Amino acid sequence: MKAAVVDELGAPPVFRDFEDPQPTDGEVLVAVTASALTNFTKLRAAGKHYSSTTAPPFVPGIDGIGRLDDGRRVYFLFPRAPFGGMAETAVVPAFRCIPVPDGVDDVTLAAIADPGMSSWAALEVRADLVPGETVLINGATGTAGGLAVQVAKHLGAAKVIVAGRSRAALDALLDHGADEIIDLSEGDRLDATLRESFARGVDVVLDYLWGPSAEAILTAAANAGRGDHPLRFIQIGTASAATIALPGALLHSSAIEIKGSGTGAVSPKAIGGILAKLMDAASSANFQVATRAFPLAHVEEAWAMEAGTPRIVLTTGH
Repeated sequence: MKAAVVDELGAPPVFRDFEDPQPTDGEVLVAVTASALTNFTKLRAAGKHYSSTTAPPFVPGIDGIGRLDDGRRVYFLFPRAPFGGMAETAVVPAFRCIPVPDGVDDVTLAAIADPGMSSWAALEVRADLVPGETVLINGATGTAGGLAVQVAKHLGAAKVIVAGRSRAALDALLDHGADEIIDLSEGDRLDATLRESFARGVDVVLDYLWGPSAEAILTAAANAGRGDHPLRFIQIGTASAATIALPGALLHSSAIEIKGSGTGAVSPKAIGGILAKLMDAASSANFQVATRAFPLAHVEEAWAMEAGTPRIVLTTGH
């Protein structure tokens, strides 16, 4: 079969022939149609992620969309190494295949899987979102944050506040369910804007940035002083900085719950259930993300691009 193949850790994969996968007991063969290129995939392919255990040569790609031998279209997760999603075929444990709805194209489904699961898990599992609550998304202008707006509304959030540095991107989110904008580039005005938002009430924060904006949000939340109703601050990504300066006194004097959300904080079983719900809702909720599709043969060109917005997806032509 043809595949993107990593022959050396840290080097881009090359498009070439690779051995055909053969399913064993409990596995199925998937004819891959689309697989998203994410930062997680790049880190694993470079051997820089803690879950990277496969020695070259191997096919990268942790998931994708494809068809089973009986024609069913599925989303699949974690093919058996050394086979990955960026190939014409992959071999996958049958329980890691999830039926996908008609009416949503393969590229869109591949693109929403990772960011959609991330925000859904943060809201449902880590934040215990209650319908009618207000959610603030810090770092909403990327693919993950933008999809989080749509997922939050789908899960019942009454109000979604979006924070970011691109005013044009923030304004565009108003068409995808956002109700209020916080421009992180406001400078001296930012603290006052955050105080006003928290005075009106914020229940959950999804933080994709960390860094100075997270510090400002936590400070505003502490100063709002809602001791009878703790803020649930869910840390997901560190796009701005790996660490923050957070005075202990700020937490002593406030009702703030800080939790992380990711593969280590959410069980594999819960992740599987969330992905099933995400795929089932993809059509009725009309989740939308910006995408750019590349034929698998152009994997080196796609790999050289910065992963982010639009979401890059490799397609096989099946």
